[in-house]
Amino acid sequence: MKKWLQGARPRTLPAAIAPVLVGTSLHHSHGHSINWVNALLALSVSLLLQIAVNYANDYSDGVRGTDEVRVGPVRLVASGLATATSVKKAAYLTFTLAAVLGVTLALRTSLWLIAVGAVAILAAWTYTGGSKPYGYQGFGEISVFVFFGLVATMGSYFAQSQELTWESFLVAIPVGALSCALLAINNLRDLPKDALVGKLTLAVRLGESKARYFFISLLVIAHLTVLLAVVISPWVLVSIFLIPVTIQISQRILAGAEGKALIPLLGNTARLQLLLSTTLAVALFI
Repeated sequence: MKKWLQGARPRTLPAAIAPVLVGTSLHHSHGHSINWVNALLALSVSLLLQIAVNYANDYSDGVRGTDEVRVGPVRLVASGLATATSVKKAAYLTFTLAAVLGVTLALRTSLWLIAVGAVAILAAWTYTGGSKPYGYQGFGEISVFVFFGLVATMGSYFAQSQELTWESFLVAIPVGALSCALLAINNLRDLPKDALVGKLTLAVRLGESKARYFFISLLVIAHLTVLLAVVISPWVLVSIFLIPVTIQISQRILAGAEGKALIPLLGNTARLQLLLSTTLAVALFI
């Protein structure tokens, strides 16, 4: 069981929790009560999709041999902890559970969510799977921003309100930017090895120096867009107390941290996402 928990990559799970917190709290900020069943379903779907993506990536990268010299979180296939077939089955099972709960949520709200969920699952699998994985061509960050930022946050809001607003779009931007930051620092860590095996992530395409500045720019965008949400709630100004955390992470990135030294920074970025999103969510809630 421990290996499957490691393969789920717990440090990435804040990316699944954050959008549900923010989208649900935005609904409450309008003076409406929260439908906790819908909120729980949205959270479950988001978490399961994140875990399924991690298993799917583990499988696809493992069978391609691009994970054999990684320095990050444990890879089940590449490390030999699990067979490719079993990891593929774990991905399928997790996707199926996400689909079942997603359909349940759609039946309670709108059938349009079924189509959105189907596209999300397709995007998750083809990120590193299939004959032409788009994650190998530098489009991973765009996908993460769309699905773990815009879709997940606005979808969580929609699950409560059955409508989409400019406000839900605004608060989805920092969530998406920080989710992108998680992928960006992950790809920065793996840049040398990815370049060797022809995995053209955005970090490989940009080069190390620009990839570092790109990562920092995502953190800046997240902070700025959270502050813009002051038009919804003045309490979002509390988020300025998290700026020192961002500065500390950025300084270490600019100082040239690489390889294993980036692993704790990945964890710090995940915590920053959860802290900033929680701050935004609480500000909206009150």
